[in-house]
Amino acid sequence: MALPEIPASLRDLRNLLLRGEIACRDVAAAFLQRIEKHNACLNAFVHLDAEKVMAQAERADERLASGGREPLLGIPLAIKDNLNVRGDPCTCASRILTGYVAPYDATAVARLRKAGAVFLGRTNMDEFAMGSSNENSAFGPVRNPWNTDYVPGGSSGGAAAAVAAGLAPAALASDTGGSIRQPAAFCGCVGLKPTYGRVSRYGLTAYASSMDQVGVLAQSVADAALLLEVIAGHDVMDGTSLREEVPPYSERLEGDLNGVRIGLPREYYGEGLDKEVRESVQGVAGLLAREGAEVVEVDLPSTRYAVAAYYIIATAEASANLARYDGVRYGMRVEGADPIEMYGRTRAKGFGPEVKRRIILGTYALSSGYYDAYYLRATKVRTLIRKDFEEAFQRCEVLLTPVSPVKPFRLGEKIEDPLQLYLCDIYSVTANLAGICGIAVPCGLSREGLPLGAQFLGPALGEERILQIAHIYEALRGPFGSPPGF
Repeated sequence: MALPEIPASLRDLRNLLLRGEIACRDVAAAFLQRIEKHNACLNAFVHLDAEKVMAQAERADERLASGGREPLLGIPLAIKDNLNVRGDPCTCASRILTGYVAPYDATAVARLRKAGAVFLGRTNMDEFAMGSSNENSAFGPVRNPWNTDYVPGGSSGGAAAAVAAGLAPAALASDTGGSIRQPAAFCGCVGLKPTYGRVSRYGLTAYASSMDQVGVLAQSVADAALLLEVIAGHDVMDGTSLREEVPPYSERLEGDLNGVRIGLPREYYGEGLDKEVRESVQGVAGLLAREGAEVVEVDLPSTRYAVAAYYIIATAEASANLARYDGVRYGMRVEGADPIEMYGRTRAKGFGPEVKRRIILGTYALSSGYYDAYYLRATKVRTLIRKDFEEAFQRCEVLLTPVSPVKPFRLGEKIEDPLQLYLCDIYSVTANLAGICGIAVPCGLSREGLPLGAQFLGPALGEERILQIAHIYEALRGPFGSPPGF
């Protein structure tokens, strides 16, 4: 069956649906067809129920016919496999959650459902969101659609690859230390991590609870703004959820750069930064300066401690959060002679190497005699990082930085060296430690023809401003293009 051409923009797609020029079932069928054609190559989706997708689309058509005008009515979205969707598996790309079916919707998912969205399926990820390359998945690695010999970034690599390749117009994902922004940069799409507490974490499988954040991957800044409008807001089910009113982000994207001060942190442009990445991001600064922005250098001196602090705090919280996977209540169970043996065997078989590594690191950091030396000290460093950002934002409105110090790398290139993978997060973990917002946008291609990304960071609840400046840059840059063959 010949299916219609589907526009990339959520707004354009919604307008076609509202005018009756295209049916929700045709849109869903078109994306299912693309997934069927390309997913074997990319491994972006790990669970898909085509009948359920089409049933949702049929209901959306009925709703449209009866006058429904919800903001996402009939629009298909992908959901990262660590967010609960009622009636769907939620495995976190781990063997230990084999057979688990979510009994409820995460709050962000529920808000998308209320807005009329159709859920395409669950996207691949690093197991329990622990990774920077999407090679730590029980379902196998995701491949970068720009070149399938390369990683898509992690941990939301499946969601980013799906959006970049056009298998989904947008996706819901999570970011604990760069898990939305880094794959967005590697795959050439937009990735938004809101302020901690701006979007409810209820129904997001916990990794590091003080840094986990629900966000979005999209084709454009405008699409990301629209999705944030839908999912943001206070939730009584999340004690860390903020009560501040949600602005109409998508209606406040226009503006100019006259008098806008953009900070370049010296520590983010020094040793260890790939030359192509540096030149590409500096090109963004130059373009914005020519349009009236004032570019200034700022200092974030505690950045050098960020990776160490992050991997102590995150692994400590993971050690506590993942203790619940014990073979008793749900998921995998490997029988043993007694409960202790069953517990040990289940976790040994159910968790992958990287998850085990982080549980061990976190348990050690929290253990008697080491708590003060490691975890307590890391929390003090976190306070210093937060103060650095507060001082920097007194001198500028937003910060412009690389997303990662490296270009997309080949599958298998770093997987045997965890420290090298951890260092890939040096420019992204700081936003999670400080609880501020950030957005990644594509800004160029490497010599290998792979995307490079720039990151705009804003203060807490500064989403409106970073979205506006990223949108202005996006218009100045022009169309970014799509991966070859997609």
